[in-house]
Amino acid sequence: MAAVLMSAVASEQSVNTGGAAFVTTQWSVVLAAQGQSPAADEALEKLCRTYWWPLYGFVRRSSYNPEEAQDLTQGFFALLLERRDLDVVRKEKGRLRSYLLVSLKNFLAKARRREMAIKRGEGRALVPLDELLARERADLEPADNLTADRIYERRWALTLLEQVLTRLQCEYQSAGNAKLFDDLKELLSDEPDRKSQAQIAAELGMTENAVKQAFHRLRQRYRELLRGEIAQTVAVPGDVEDELRHFISVLQT
Repeated sequence: MAAVLMSAVASEQSVNTGGAAFVTTQWSVVLAAQGQSPAADEALEKLCRTYWWPLYGFVRRSSYNPEEAQDLTQGFFALLLERRDLDVVRKEKGRLRSYLLVSLKNFLAKARRREMAIKRGEGRALVPLDELLARERADLEPADNLTADRIYERRWALTLLEQVLTRLQCEYQSAGNAKLFDDLKELLSDEPDRKSQAQIAAELGMTENAVKQAFHRLRQRYRELLRGEIAQTVAVPGDVEDELRHFISVLQT
């Protein structure tokens, strides 16, 4: 499904980008604060939740066992939320994705396992450990063939896809169209046994053209939500398009 969703973005990436206003984002709030503030702390903590799983994957691939990786990732975020180094941000052009990976590499390079690993249950665990372990057990990604950097990038992209689909599903459910969403979501899949638009139309009592239009609207809304999610992690307007291109390249390779 990731490949199909990625193509949905790539095929019409330039749509509605020229004159769009760039609003204040969570990451720009963090950068503008130049220090700690309730708004900046809340924005950074919310953004960090997205990166828990990708960064944990990087640490795991860096020769740490699950418990060590959990402790180090938790310790990294606890330190990050307490003390931010905005000089690193400027070097990485204000992109949260790059900033966090560079910061994590610095953290691991300086960390001694006995001194820096935070004990289980301490610090600010942004993601429940049972959720983390469940995701690791369900992860079918061929990690043996991927570098730590590559695992981080792949999980970053896949996490964004998950978040966008979850938001999209909530919107359809709120509008009373949960069944329509479930059927249209199948069309995003590249599975050979997926339903056709004609089958969906027959099941829902719609015309095939109506299903086609509904699917077009879903894809369009998906692109809007994805762009919005990525916009939250950059500091300047021009970086949104660069991050979208990077997102597409990650899923293509």
